[in-house]
Amino acid sequence: MARITVEDCVDKFESRFELVLVASNRARKLHSGEAPTVEKDNDKNTVIALREIADETIVIEDIKNNLIEEYQTVSPQNEEDLFIENEESENEKTDDALNEQNLTLTVNEEETINQEEPANAEQTANAEQTANAEQTANAEETASDEADIETVSDVSNQDDSTPDQSEEIKESID
Repeated sequence: MARITVEDCVDKFESRFELVLVASNRARKLHSGEAPTVEKDNDKNTVIALREIADETIVIEDIKNNLIEEYQTVSPQNEEDLFIENEESENEKTDDALNEQNLTLTVNEEETINQEEPANAEQTANAEQTANAEQTANAEETASDEADIETVSDVSNQDDSTPDQSEEIKESID
């Protein structure tokens, strides 16, 4: 068989560049162990690839698609990850929108409550003042009780005095 040239195959592609890409890809596959679809005839892999293209023993569209998939930077697994990330970001946007609606409703409810019941604020303030006054009174009562306990303890300490001191105390009272 006569040597095959690029001119014999260029009519099968839109451009020479496309032909070179497909033929070089096929030659690499032949080099890595794929079986040729034509006889080897002691030819190199590039010549075998061009002969396969010229004889149309391989489906050119399949080779083009495989070549495109090999050179793509996004793999199918990455596409799934991107889909999941996109889905998650849409869920986050939905959650943010719902949170914003809830916040708006809460603010509107608070405004409504504040408009309907301004007396409640005064009642709450009065209740807080009453509670503070009660706490202060309780603290003062506790301090008074502690003072009484100290006085009793001083008197009981005096009762522990010796009999001589008791007589002196009685005499000083008289």
